[in-house]
Amino acid sequence: MQQSSFFLKAMVCLAFTTGELELNAQTNLITNIPARNTTSLNGKWQYIIDQYETGFYDYRYKERKENDREAYWNSDKPDNKTDRKEHGYIDKYVLNVPGDWNSQQEKLLYYEGSVWYKKSFDYKKSNPSNKVYLYFGSANYRTDVYLNGKKLGSHKGGFTPFNFEIPDSVLRASNNYLVVRVDNKRHADEIPTLNTDWWNYGGITRDVKLVEMPRNGAIDDYLVQLKPSGNNEVDGWVKLNNHKPSESVTIEIPELNIKKSFVVKEALVKINFKLPAFQSWSPQTPKRYNVIISTATDKVEEKIGFRSVTTNGGQLLLNGKPVFLRGISIHEEIPQQIRRAYSHEDALQLLGWAKELGCNMVRLAHYPHDETMTRLADSLGLLVWSEIPVYWTINFSNKEVLEKAKVQLDEMITRDHNRASIIIWSVGNETPVSEMRTNFMKTLLETAKAKDPTRLVSAALEVNYHSENNSRTIDDPLGEYVDVVAFNQYLGWYGGTPESCRAATWGTKYNKPLFISETGAEALGGYHADSLTLWSEEFQEWYYKEQVAMLKRMPANFVGISPWILADFRSPRRNNPTYQEGWNNKGLINQKGEKKKSFYVLKNYYTEMQEKHP
Repeated sequence: MQQSSFFLKAMVCLAFTTGELELNAQTNLITNIPARNTTSLNGKWQYIIDQYETGFYDYRYKERKENDREAYWNSDKPDNKTDRKEHGYIDKYVLNVPGDWNSQQEKLLYYEGSVWYKKSFDYKKSNPSNKVYLYFGSANYRTDVYLNGKKLGSHKGGFTPFNFEIPDSVLRASNNYLVVRVDNKRHADEIPTLNTDWWNYGGITRDVKLVEMPRNGAIDDYLVQLKPSGNNEVDGWVKLNNHKPSESVTIEIPELNIKKSFVVKEALVKINFKLPAFQSWSPQTPKRYNVIISTATDKVEEKIGFRSVTTNGGQLLLNGKPVFLRGISIHEEIPQQIRRAYSHEDALQLLGWAKELGCNMVRLAHYPHDETMTRLADSLGLLVWSEIPVYWTINFSNKEVLEKAKVQLDEMITRDHNRASIIIWSVGNETPVSEMRTNFMKTLLETAKAKDPTRLVSAALEVNYHSENNSRTIDDPLGEYVDVVAFNQYLGWYGGTPESCRAATWGTKYNKPLFISETGAEALGGYHADSLTLWSEEFQEWYYKEQVAMLKRMPANFVGISPWILADFRSPRRNNPTYQEGWNNKGLINQKGEKKKSFYVLKNYYTEMQEKHP
């Protein structure tokens, strides 16, 4: 297989175990899965809870050999009545895939550890010469994958996709025995680290599919986007697998009468051409064009929008015009069912709420959300901030942690780099200022820019609420390296009371767009009192009224806000027995899916801002 060294390096997944560097089997991340020849493995999977890691380690705590009969990836069926088997998969114990295990079994509500999944399937290739990949939308956090007793590979990261090629010698026409170990234990040197403010949902949380592709000339990935410099110029590439020199790659956009061919000289085929007059993608007109990419043996299609996103001093420009971001932050969770979101219907609910609020932008926090969210944002005309879970105090001095963060950043960008809706790649949230942290985050920002120069980069910065005066300047040294200076502020909740906003002013020493990436206050849905009473809907309503009044005094480079948060979500950190009970209740929508009073305060502000900034 021919590979460009850049992409080989970028697409290798890293896992770190017992202090040693382990390379995952994944070297090609396939994109645009909906357009491929796929077979779904979703549905009911048998499972075993393995709290002591018995199926993975022997009694000396050494990883079991591949042919170890007691390894949980091998058959659980005894050969005869004297053959001892101490594990088994039966239909009494099943979990739905995709889906988190916490919401499916009461005994797994607080469980953090290993669960083994098993699925049997038959499969016959449509073409005997094709190759087959096993694709996971995501699984949290470490995943080890075995087929018919052979290990296909491992992956770390709970929110990004991965795939492994299945050797022909392993795949059977019938009775394939697929076993997947998923371990969601938290560790200090992982991404995210031990301490977060969201529920650590475990399991195979997104789609599992078999993907069949040509053995030669397969289109693994591609980038078809406008150059940031404008001039209607498309600058991108097509990445082939097992290519043959002198063949060609063809790009077609039928609606624009475009058909361009490019000679294959290496695995990464550069493409460049100009578009004729076209309709730019925007929140008002989310126009997308059907783009067809083909080789002699492979063909994929995808709807792609063309737009530019740039900055000019303190302005944020979409298609060359200033845009004000009427945003909301979202966790990937369905509050009414207390579970991880994953389906198209889930995305419709969450993004539908955002549209009803009057948003033109969503911050998908604090990790890459399911691909259904970004694809639906494309069609609905919602701008997107997408983020990796570099959150709070990770180990900024550890080079292996940096590599893990870079892998997750790479996988996030690779999956979604053709989504017009995504305008900002974020490399983290509320990281404490230090030289090590700034160097760590700067490296991630530079990595994102090198990987995708067509979008902006940022991070949600933290501010001090206890200023000696009312003037607050965002001067985090990371501001020098971001395109948009974004900061989280909870003035009136974590600092003072809502009237503290009345004299407060905000600014930054950087001549860049200024964006409030979070603000909010908790309210227990349905609890009513006077506005001075914490936890009441009236207090949260007062908080937002004072925030809105303050926002109207923001400086000229203020380009938007994404309050925290659309809907209440689960968090083990929130333990007030009366008003939280394991929930972070900063949502504008409560645990039952009902709108709180604050929803309408923000909606009215967004209506006003839409009239000023259509």
